[in-house]
Amino acid sequence: MFEMGAKFDDGWSLEKEETKKINKEIKAPEKHQLHFAKEKRRGKTVTIVKPFFLEKKELQVLLKTLKKKLGTGGTLKEQSLEFQGEIQEVLKTTLLKLGFRFK
Repeated sequence: MFEMGAKFDDGWSLEKEETKKINKEIKAPEKHQLHFAKEKRRGKTVTIVKPFFLEKKELQVLLKTLKKKLGTGGTLKEQSLEFQGEIQEVLKTTLLKLGFRFK
C-alpha cells in the first residue's frame, strides 16, 4: 500500500502552535528606548529602528512621516521600522525631534 502525505509525529504540525509574544503595551514617545541595527540585503544596506510600543496605525503614520522627511523607502515589520540605505544619523535626529529616546 502506498500513502502520500507527510506524517507529523515528531513534534511537527501544520498549525502554528507557538505564536510570537509581542508586547502590546503602548508607551509615550519619551518612554521608548530605541536602538538601531543595520543589515545587508541583496548588497544594499537596511537601517532598522526598534522596538516601538505604539499602535499599528500610529506606527504607519510615523513611518509615512519619516519616509517623506528622509526621502527614502521604508516598511513596517512587527514593532520595528526598516528604511532603505544607511541613514542612522539623520533618522536619529528626526526621531529625537519627535520626542523619542534612544539607549
